Amino acid sequence: MSINFNTPCLKLAKWLSIVGIGEDGLEGLSAIALSLIRQANIIVGGDRHLAMLPPDDQRLKIPWTSPISAAVEEIIQRRGELICILASGDPLCYGIGVTLTRRIPIEEITIIPAPSAFSLACARLGWSLTEVETLSLCARPPALLKSYIYPGGKLLILSEGKETPGIVAEILTKSGYGDSKITVLERMGGIEERIVESFAASWKETEIAALNAIAIDCIADAGVMALSRLPGLQDFAYHHDGQLTKREVRAITLSTLAPLPGELLWDVGAGCGSISVEWMRSHPRCRAIAIEQNSSRLNYISDNAASLGTPNLQIIPGKAPDVLKDLPKPDAIFIGGGVTAPGLFDICWEALRPGGRIVANVVTIEGEQTLFQWYEKVGGNFTRIAIQRAEPIGKFLGWRGMATVTQWVGVK
Repeated sequence: MSINFNTPCLKLAKWLSIVGIGEDGLEGLSAIALSLIRQANIIVGGDRHLAMLPPDDQRLKIPWTSPISAAVEEIIQRRGELICILASGDPLCYGIGVTLTRRIPIEEITIIPAPSAFSLACARLGWSLTEVETLSLCARPPALLKSYIYPGGKLLILSEGKETPGIVAEILTKSGYGDSKITVLERMGGIEERIVESFAASWKETEIAALNAIAIDCIADAGVMALSRLPGLQDFAYHHDGQLTKREVRAITLSTLAPLPGELLWDVGAGCGSISVEWMRSHPRCRAIAIEQNSSRLNYISDNAASLGTPNLQIIPGKAPDVLKDLPKPDAIFIGGGVTAPGLFDICWEALRPGGRIVANVVTIEGEQTLFQWYEKVGGNFTRIAIQRAEPIGKFLGWRGMATVTQWVGVK
């Protein structure tokens, strides 16, 4: 198929267009998509996409840089010129469209998507896209996968490259999901499309195309305890030195903090990081900052974040309130330690977004006195949490009480 890019056409009101291209190249594009490419004065894309253009195409071409931010800034600086970006698949599915629509009003952009890798994979496997978990490991920590795994789960992953399937297989095996079926789908939609299947524990494939997506049918090994995304993971899921908000109290605390997608939590006096980890596990877009001054506990936080699938947890070493002043404004704050630090409440309350909430847990009389002072300033409510666990007493079982927790909640 011959495509003429020199045909004159009318100038669009929108100056930026983003055209999704599949493995079938320009020949698979619609007339509208071809028109957008044809009328552009500047073409932006990766080397693979720019190579699809005719050799005699004399227009300015901007290849993606590493980091990509430099090319994005050049696009923004050329605002008003007719620019067309060539992208893979659906530009708004973990693609460049997401980055650009955060910087440029959609009223200035035309987006023509091609089928996403997720849609193509579902078509090959017969899976319903609405019933699978989707994530990208492109320029993201592979440990993210750990928060998505559960028995019977079906996962679709955008791969960073040819090494990613092996990394995924290792994570699954070490997590107790070695029997999981892995399907690697290479170069979907093109003449070189190929599907490779194996199991996580026996994965040995090395000749994998760089352009691939990964499908996983999660099968747990016998005896593996699945980790729920709901608050209240078992205490043994964490590395800690005893400074751990216990399971029952943690579940109550997270329900009171009430995370919503995209919200940011400050976890002040984070201990081993259990509150911020479970805040982030509640939804992939939840964010958290863990503040802790003890160096050993900082290591626990890092280990727990990686092992429980929240490697993007931001960890700030230092003592509150000194290190809080330049942090981004939170939607919620949990104070699990150090409530008696002078000035802590004022800085936290000032930083909190309107409608945000502070939850503080204490186990000492001095801590309760401080919380009452906060209550006198802004109101709120108190809850006392008393938990008893059954433990062996000789040949019998008896109740042993955990430290009673006083919890104060304030909403701004």
